[in-house]
Amino acid sequence: MKFSSLLDRFAEPETLKMAKLGRELRAKGIDVIDLSLGEPDFDTPQHIKDAAKKAVDDNFSHYTPVAGYLDLREAVCIKLKRDNNLDYKPENIVVSTGAKQSLANIILSVVDAGDEVIIPAPFWVTYSELVKIAGGVPVILTTKLENKYKITGAELEAAITPKSKLFLFSSPCNPSGSVYTKEELKALADVFTKYREIFIISDEIYEYINFVGKHESIAQFDAIKDQVIIVNGLSKGFAMTGYRLGYIAAHADVAKACEKIQGQFTSGANAVTQRAAIVALTADLKPTYEMTKEFERRRARVLQLIDEIPGWTCAEPDGAFYVFPNVSSYFGKANGTETIHNADDLCMYLLNTAHVSTVTGRAFGTPDCIRLSFANSLEKIEEAYKRIKTALAALK
Repeated sequence: MKFSSLLDRFAEPETLKMAKLGRELRAKGIDVIDLSLGEPDFDTPQHIKDAAKKAVDDNFSHYTPVAGYLDLREAVCIKLKRDNNLDYKPENIVVSTGAKQSLANIILSVVDAGDEVIIPAPFWVTYSELVKIAGGVPVILTTKLENKYKITGAELEAAITPKSKLFLFSSPCNPSGSVYTKEELKALADVFTKYREIFIISDEIYEYINFVGKHESIAQFDAIKDQVIIVNGLSKGFAMTGYRLGYIAAHADVAKACEKIQGQFTSGANAVTQRAAIVALTADLKPTYEMTKEFERRRARVLQLIDEIPGWTCAEPDGAFYVFPNVSSYFGKANGTETIHNADDLCMYLLNTAHVSTVTGRAFGTPDCIRLSFANSLEKIEEAYKRIKTALAALK
């Protein structure tokens, strides 16, 4: 069989690969603790589930508009004004089957073959692969642990070339947990005012999981607002991963382009999910904030546990639900039967020896690190780090 060369352009997501390997071990009866996937371990709030049930009873079972129901797009606009003081109209909103599809729509809409896309590392694993699918060239900017893996205005400007078409970042960041302040975003915005041809994707999917205060969006700076494309969704802040709903807020021309792309891939998002999303976006956010408080409690404990591991160095995450320690001090060590050459080896060692699934930092553009989620119960987290310490102690 001969397949399309497109398949050779990009890799399978390392996060999904590790989850798959973990499931295979569980199928053999092995107790694997999953610290690999980015999925809240909470149930969807009851009022949102009730809205989904009502939608079924009200026969929301037909095709939906490609860009999403009008009242849902209005609800997104209400949310953006309420939470971010940003003014958008329904014509600026496109609803998709998850934020990942939103990202794909945007990148396929704006990136041509040979266009450069600037991506600060560490970055979410899918960013670079979507760029490759579109025929673009990922330009990876290495950031520093001491700056909490955030890019500066000077670093951004140094990376811009005549081929630069798009800048792609997240705040709060997956995997580092970094959160950009208003001042830091202003420094980036000041650079972009000189380069009107560059689009900016601001991935804000972890907006509500923020431990340091108010979320700041780069779209707040009027001078560059038309260049900014906000990506957000329901998976993280509302524990609705399986519902599959994301959305963008962008200039109307960008929204139309994304709608055209989506019209050929999936058409409109799930009808029942859209009705539930209206309630999620406009109702009381108390369950979301309670979930964030629990993540903050876990974060504090996880940082204590990491401090107890010799050789690991880690920036305190200001948002999301991951830690991203540098583990390079273990490279070159062995337990007598296997040697750890890199983060990939360490992740496989921890999976097969400690029975804890993690994700290699190589997938996020930072090969000296690994990502560990704390979207799991504190009991399982405690046990996972106990196993990790034991497995690492065997490496000499």
